[in-house]
Amino acid sequence: MNIAFIPARCGSKSIPFKNIKSFCGRPLIYWNLKALEDSTNIDQIYVATDCENIKSIVDQFKFSKVSVFERSKENSQDKSTTESVMLEFLSNFIFNDNDIFLLVQATSPLTQTKDFDSAIGQYKKENTDSLLSCVRTNNFFWNSNSQPLNYDYKNRPMRQDVKGILMENGAFYISKIGGIIKNKNRLNGTISIYEMAEYTAVEVDEAVDWIIAEAMMNKYVLKNPF
Repeated sequence: MNIAFIPARCGSKSIPFKNIKSFCGRPLIYWNLKALEDSTNIDQIYVATDCENIKSIVDQFKFSKVSVFERSKENSQDKSTTESVMLEFLSNFIFNDNDIFLLVQATSPLTQTKDFDSAIGQYKKENTDSLLSCVRTNNFFWNSNSQPLNYDYKNRPMRQDVKGILMENGAFYISKIGGIIKNKNRLNGTISIYEMAEYTAVEVDEAVDWIIAEAMMNKYVLKNPF
């Protein structure tokens, strides 16, 4: 069984109720739910929330695979970790250790059905313990000690010739349920990377991210003219 899991708290200091704030004409959380609902590789989808408003809006979508898990107040605080609510959820259900668990972030609405399907296919083919989504960036990085991390400034390469470095984009993580419970972490054991398009690097955490993400959504996913 392949299970998708989206944590969605009421509280958000940067953007109040951001999970249900209108994003390209729909509540933000709608986009990942729709992409997962349309996937032939996803069997069940759970939204873990402490919020009646989120629950009500999710129910209104009437997606056949979607259920709401009422997370505890203890695991709905500002300092609550995603792992804590994942483990709370898994302790309330009986799944097989080999069932596939996708942690999906509502703050990455640019993820499409094809990404979930391709990533699950890759995960099964490579037979690793975990998989995470990343984007490739060709930027040049330095550390706080003024040392270059990924290029030689004395022999500055052309940007198009740089292989680049992979950056976690936070869109989704895949692991077996048994591994998550044993290691208490979304990632464990051998890990593979699913590379996504560079525009998916944006995560909706601050107000300025919202503007950028909507522009990217219109251009690359909805393909609406500006």
